[in-house]
Amino acid sequence: MKAQESTHGKRRKAYLYALKRPMGLARSVSEQVFRQIHGKNLVYNCCWEDPRCDRVMMEIDENSRIAMLTSAGCNALDYLLDNPAQIDCVDLNPRQNALLQFKIALFEGGSHEDLFSFFGKGVHRDAREVYVNVVEQRLPSDYSRRYWQRNLNYFSGKGLRRSFYWHGTSGTVAWLVRKWFNSQPGAVRQIHQLFQSTNLVEQRERYRRLEPVIVNRFVSWFVRQHLVQSMIGVPKSQQYLAAQYFPDGLVGYLRHCLRHVFTTMPIADNYFWKLYFYGHYEPDCCPSYLMAEHFDTLKSRVNRLHTHTDSLSGFLKNNPGKYTHFVLLDHQDWLAAHLRPALDEEWRLIFENAAPGAKILLRSAAFDIDFLPDFARQRIRFDQAAALRSEQADRVGTYASTWFGTIKS
Repeated sequence: MKAQESTHGKRRKAYLYALKRPMGLARSVSEQVFRQIHGKNLVYNCCWEDPRCDRVMMEIDENSRIAMLTSAGCNALDYLLDNPAQIDCVDLNPRQNALLQFKIALFEGGSHEDLFSFFGKGVHRDAREVYVNVVEQRLPSDYSRRYWQRNLNYFSGKGLRRSFYWHGTSGTVAWLVRKWFNSQPGAVRQIHQLFQSTNLVEQRERYRRLEPVIVNRFVSWFVRQHLVQSMIGVPKSQQYLAAQYFPDGLVGYLRHCLRHVFTTMPIADNYFWKLYFYGHYEPDCCPSYLMAEHFDTLKSRVNRLHTHTDSLSGFLKNNPGKYTHFVLLDHQDWLAAHLRPALDEEWRLIFENAAPGAKILLRSAAFDIDFLPDFARQRIRFDQAAALRSEQADRVGTYASTWFGTIKS
């Protein structure tokens, strides 16, 4: 008899199969759904990566030139607190850049009160007036001005979704889940109590009682729907990867993530999960860029932020330079599954435009990033200890792995 295959070996085979399996009709349709959602909507209304962990790893200083994916722009603003020389934010979705541009305009011409009303509370009672008098003239493109003219109602506090954070596709999913919790006797009260926990022992016990309410039959069905996953930014290839590691697929992955977040670290400052339960931030539990104490510092530095509606490869071709940091989020999972030549090209351009000792930060839905081209893996010295510390302290906890490394000379 053959020796029983190791768990790691099974995971590796499943991962490679996920990347190499043929594009059937169902998968083709699924990817078209994903492309349609991402091509026509604001997807991320907040960043879903913990900048506190990033900043510890990256050691940004006044000589840093960062190239990163925009997402919602929250983390780029947080990185500015470490005084980098320049940050270039790149995203194929112009709506994501328009969101960051709105925030930059508020720093340039508004007050902290305006900033926190729009992006802390998610509601501004004078949204139209502030937009016309402060924001619109500072937006750098006709596209951004048209986009916010059409969608300023996101901040009105009216209608069914009364917060900016219930809008965008990810916000819509959060709102639907919140509405479902409202329909379950005692669920909202239990979740509120969980967030009010004062120590880990209390927090673990409250989560233990709550988990069957959160991870139940309806939620299990809901999280498996491709439309839902696409709305929160997870393509079919990533869904497949995450599902392979657990006997009950995506539900097991969800349970694994929730247990990490709610049983291994204090919840008091976890503004990520609190936001999607309450629909707003609190002044003492919010991203650093929204804190009053940082407003003047960021106001003096936001001119170092630049937005580019392009792929990362396109940006590097059009803006060659020597960048000290590359923050790639998880987009290479998708490239590996669908555009291997584009993945190879991106890595070649990163190496061509990397300053000596440049740092790489990426995340993945897989526990091992076997998809890296061989030439890329040979050029990067990964710091597994730093990545593990980051994963253990990560308040988001929804990625299977974090990878942080230095480009070898």
